[in-house]
Amino acid sequence: MTQHNGKSRFEGKVAIITGAGSGIGKAAALKLASEGAYVALLDLVNDRISETEAEINKIREGAARAFDVDISDPARVEKAVLETIELFGGLDIVFANAGINGVSAPIEEIQVEDWQQIITTNLNGTFFTIKYALPHMKKRGGGSIIITSSINGNQRFSSFGMSAYSTSKAGQVAFAKMAALELAKFKIRVNVICPGAIATNIDQSTVKTDELQQIVIPMEFPEGQQPLADGPGQPEHVADLVAFLASAESRHITGAEIVIDGAESLLS
Repeated sequence: MTQHNGKSRFEGKVAIITGAGSGIGKAAALKLASEGAYVALLDLVNDRISETEAEINKIREGAARAFDVDISDPARVEKAVLETIELFGGLDIVFANAGINGVSAPIEEIQVEDWQQIITTNLNGTFFTIKYALPHMKKRGGGSIIITSSINGNQRFSSFGMSAYSTSKAGQVAFAKMAALELAKFKIRVNVICPGAIATNIDQSTVKTDELQQIVIPMEFPEGQQPLADGPGQPEHVADLVAFLASAESRHITGAEIVIDGAESLLS
C-alpha cells in the first residue's frame, strides 16, 4: 500500500467509479484501493467487473463492491449510489468515467437513436452520477469529483464522424466548470481530464459506417501520433492523475481541464 506522510492517501475514504470494469476505470479503482479507499465499482455486470472486484478484494478484503449499473438509466445510478452509502457509510470521491464511442458516421447519415445513445450515456450519465452523489458528499463536508472527457471535442476535432461523441465530451467540460463554481462553497472540487489515445476497451463500443470515408480529410504523420511515447498511453498513466486530483495534494485545484495525451493533440 502506498504511503504518504506515514499513512495511505485515501484511508477511510469512499469512492464511486463508473466504467470500473476495464481500462481507465479499473486502473483508477486499483490505484485508489491500494492507497486505502473503499471503492464502489459501477458498470454493467460481466466477467470484467467481477474480475476487477475480486482483484481489489484480494489486495484488501472488503475494499470493493461491484454494482450492476447502466449509467444512462438514472434510476439504476441512484440505486447504486444509495447502496454504496449503505455499504460504506459515506462518499468522498466520484470518478465519472464511463462512456462509449458509439457510431461514427457523417451527420446526415447518423441515426437519431445512435446520436441519442451517445449523448445519453456520456453526457447524461455524467450528470446522473454527480447529481445523485452530491447530497452524500455535502454531508461529508467536501470531496473530489473527476470527470473523464476527451481531447476530442475540446482540443481536437479531426476524428471524422464522431460529431455526437465530440459534442458529449465538450458538454462534459462545460458541465465540470459550471459544477466547480457551484460546489466550491461546499468544499467539493470538480475537475475534468481529457485523455488522448489510451490502450483501453472503448473501441469495442465503436461502430464505423461505410459512408465515413466520404468525409475524411487525409492526415499523415510520418513518425506516428504520440510524440511522447511509442504508442498510446496506458490506463495507469491516467489513474495516477485521477489519484492526484482525488487527493488533498490537489486541494486548491478545481474547475481545471487537464489534457493527458503525450502531446497528441498538439500534433493533430
